[in-house]
Amino acid sequence: MIALLFAHPHIFWLSLGGLLLAAEMLGASGYLLWSGVAAVVTGLVVWLLPLGWEWQGVCFAILTVLAALLWWRWLARRPQPKANAALNQRGQQLIGQRLRLDDSLSNGRGNARVGDSSWPVMADEEIEAGTLVEVIAVEGIRLRVRRVKPDNVTP
Repeated sequence: MIALLFAHPHIFWLSLGGLLLAAEMLGASGYLLWSGVAAVVTGLVVWLLPLGWEWQGVCFAILTVLAALLWWRWLARRPQPKANAALNQRGQQLIGQRLRLDDSLSNGRGNARVGDSSWPVMADEEIEAGTLVEVIAVEGIRLRVRRVKPDNVTP
């Protein structure tokens, strides 16, 4: 078996590349991808140009570093998506949303239906039930709302 690898070293490099790429598919998070690609390319180079084992190792090392650097450079140029600051903060996501009051606000406090849940709301004025309001802030677990002016109502 060893004699076969010495006679055909490209088989070793192609096999190593295949194993590294298969291991990458099992979840190595990109660490083995570029080494696997470098091993496959080294196998193809050795198949075309008979090189000694020293040069094969140098070729593999250079290709691995080169592939990783090119990948890093490509990733650095890609625009990164910005994280949503309101993620997992349902109240913050409701700011700007328009709601209808379930009941009239008594002393500036009441409830409004948001989707399938009821949220406590508060306002600086008394507002009747069924009025369209807009969420302007979140204070603790309460939504601060204001009446939507009739000229701002969209049909």
